[in-house]
Amino acid sequence: MQSKLVQTVALVVGGGLGFAAYETLTGHEKFYKKVLMPTTQKLLSGETAHRLGVKLLSYGTIPPCFFQFEDPILKSKLWGREFSNPIGIAAGFDKHAEAMLGLSKIGFGFVEVGSITPLPQDGNPLPRVFRLPEDKAIINRYGFNSCGHEVAEQRLKSYQENHPAESLVVGVNLGKNKASERLNDDYVAGIRNLGAYADYIVINVSSPNTPGLRNLQGKDHLSALCKAVLEERNKLPTLPPVLVKVAPDLNEEDKKDIAKVLTELEIDGLIVSNTTISRSPSLTDPNKTETGGLSGLPVKEMSTDLIKDFYQLTKGSIPIIGVGGVENGADAYDKIKNGASLIQIYTSFTYNGPPIVNAIKKELAELLKSDGFENVSDAIGIDNPIEKVEVAQITIT
Repeated sequence: MQSKLVQTVALVVGGGLGFAAYETLTGHEKFYKKVLMPTTQKLLSGETAHRLGVKLLSYGTIPPCFFQFEDPILKSKLWGREFSNPIGIAAGFDKHAEAMLGLSKIGFGFVEVGSITPLPQDGNPLPRVFRLPEDKAIINRYGFNSCGHEVAEQRLKSYQENHPAESLVVGVNLGKNKASERLNDDYVAGIRNLGAYADYIVINVSSPNTPGLRNLQGKDHLSALCKAVLEERNKLPTLPPVLVKVAPDLNEEDKKDIAKVLTELEIDGLIVSNTTISRSPSLTDPNKTETGGLSGLPVKEMSTDLIKDFYQLTKGSIPIIGVGGVENGADAYDKIKNGASLIQIYTSFTYNGPPIVNAIKKELAELLKSDGFENVSDAIGIDNPIEKVEVAQITIT
């Protein structure tokens, strides 16, 4: 009797594990969303789960049949680079440039590593990552924990040399060390040390977790920083595009000043937006009181509104990467129709796992086709036409 009971338990457990393994390897979207990811989040802290995910992806051992979905309608060209699709992973996930190969294999069209600071630094004390599952959000106060330029350079160089045929576009997000006094120097050093390995470079002046960083968004500071960065960029054999990442917590004057600086200096792109320090009254999760940058669903409308504003302020002349609260193809499509050329995700990836990448691309392709578009680029800004400035006519008598 006891022997039969043991055999029955072993069969049930073994069958359950086998089923779980099959669902995991085949990338079943509902299994990840309803079972695997929630279970992982119950067992592991936010930062531990983050580290584990990056480590697993760093091995690049993704089954060949895993999440393979591409559609010609999603292909585009920007800054002279070919993007297989417009969905990328935002900076903050692969902080130390470890998981580029794995992220490519699960279907991202581009990966942004970092933020990377010149010297290694630990960032802020633990705990510093807080899930808000009731609000589909995360609050983090990592504080630019970074492996530093030297280690990042080795990893980026190795990836470039070992995977020359990979079509993945790799962006490098630069940050500053907490103790730095000459702020521009950290970003200039990033261009000098990492620019040769980047398909594009991001000047991150909008993280809320490094004291004084957001002050660099001010007109004079931003202008001086961009000039210094562009001067250093122009010394490189190849010229990677330079983008600026802004916060969602900007007033109207801030937006106009930033747009003016970026257009006058001919900055190549804009990332809209970083995490927010604001807290909507609609938040219900107990972790809503934690300090740090809030990302996820609560930022969706804020980010889209900011994309609309910058698309208008720059007259559509500066390509925008839209990020904030994207959970499905419709969310991505909405940002594209309001002016975004590319899309990044992060928080929804941590809640839903790798299958979300495939799901977003599929739905986006279907929406584009149903609206009669031949290519995703044709939909950029379609719902946000550039407003013409009325010029008063003077009658001479």
